[in-house]
Amino acid sequence: MIQRDFPSDFLWGTATAAYQAEGGAHEDGKGPSIWNEFEKRPFAIADNATGDIASDQYHHYREDVALMRQAGMKAYRFSISWSRVLPDGYGSINPKGVDYYKRLCEELLRNGIEPYPTWYHWDLPQVLQEKFGGWESRETVKYFGEYVARIAKELGGLAKNYFTVNEFLACSDVGYGMGLIAPGLKLPKKRLNQVRHHLLLAHGTALQALRSTAPHARAGLAENPTFLMPIIAIPEHIEAAKKAFREINAHFITAVMEGKYLDCYLEHEGADAPVFTDDDFKIISTPMDFLGLNLYYGKTVRSAPETPEGYSVFNENEDASLRTGIADFSFAPSSIYWGCRIVNDLWHPEKILISENGMSADDRPSEDLQVYDPHRIKYLRAYLSSLARAVRDGIPVKGYFHWSLLDNLEWHLGFRPRFGLIYVNYTTLERIPKTSFYWFRELIRSGRIM
Repeated sequence: MIQRDFPSDFLWGTATAAYQAEGGAHEDGKGPSIWNEFEKRPFAIADNATGDIASDQYHHYREDVALMRQAGMKAYRFSISWSRVLPDGYGSINPKGVDYYKRLCEELLRNGIEPYPTWYHWDLPQVLQEKFGGWESRETVKYFGEYVARIAKELGGLAKNYFTVNEFLACSDVGYGMGLIAPGLKLPKKRLNQVRHHLLLAHGTALQALRSTAPHARAGLAENPTFLMPIIAIPEHIEAAKKAFREINAHFITAVMEGKYLDCYLEHEGADAPVFTDDDFKIISTPMDFLGLNLYYGKTVRSAPETPEGYSVFNENEDASLRTGIADFSFAPSSIYWGCRIVNDLWHPEKILISENGMSADDRPSEDLQVYDPHRIKYLRAYLSSLARAVRDGIPVKGYFHWSLLDNLEWHLGFRPRFGLIYVNYTTLERIPKTSFYWFRELIRSGRIM
């Protein structure tokens, strides 16, 4: 009998986000999001690209689902565009917007693919940004909960698994602190920390809203903490990596999992620390059914008893040959093992899902009109071998969503980075499965890393 690397019930899927893949940006009553406003700034997005069409999944979803079925995928993680279903973020529901997601879910289910919608993947309705300052305000948190409850009721039983918020750090620090993505602000630290806190609160609010509307639905977070790996797998360095993980991520995943801010975080922020109440953390720490990890790379840690922290984090490797497309995505396959192991050792989640993992490249069709991407296969082979080790060790990793299903708009970097298993010709919108698509299909079929 051929040995499997992953059990037969392991959940294999792919992921996208609405602004990046959907298109149809101004159709069927959709309202503007902060990205539709942000893209108006000259060169805010590379090459002045916009999400008006993107990969046009809004019109090609049946074709995309057919490709998922061809690969044998069992799950699809996509995000709901808040402003498509509630153009102002609150008020009247847009029936045509809701109908799109119903049709998408129905098409997935007909093809044996489980929908995994994400409630928030960075495309806040512009009205909420203008009226309340977006995530600076608790009003936005309140309306987020109402949105989740109302749309979950509309979808009924079509979706049974949901992600709440995607990646706190990018949404807050990159969008409200660095200004590199929508809404493109550079807030002072005090206000930025309050944005961070409100996003935590939004996550918990979404869980509670979903529980009240669809009590049998399952939900969790899709987060990309800073992942740490011990320089050598011996006790002192492993403990240092665990301590570093817990403290470096104190403002996000640690706060969610432990229901509090660590003293070290509050002391570090001082007068800039967020304002919060004990009741806030009763919401933030609402139990999850699974924990999603967006896991691309990690940093190495050593035990350092000579330092106040007790650990030392090594600088990123500057070797360009180890890059995987985006500037800070270094090739670190063992990070997916250690990420899952450390999260499990610290907090023992019921279930871990890899909600994103992948690499970008400048993929192009060859003379025979096929798209060969051996670099992506090499990447997947290495990372998934490391993930298989976690499964063998009994860590409760139950599924993997590759980022991404198909090439799409990579936020402020435009259309240049290509993360997809499926190539998209942005002129004709033709889809061409890459070699990695067929490699992934064989992995799903056999449960073995080929």
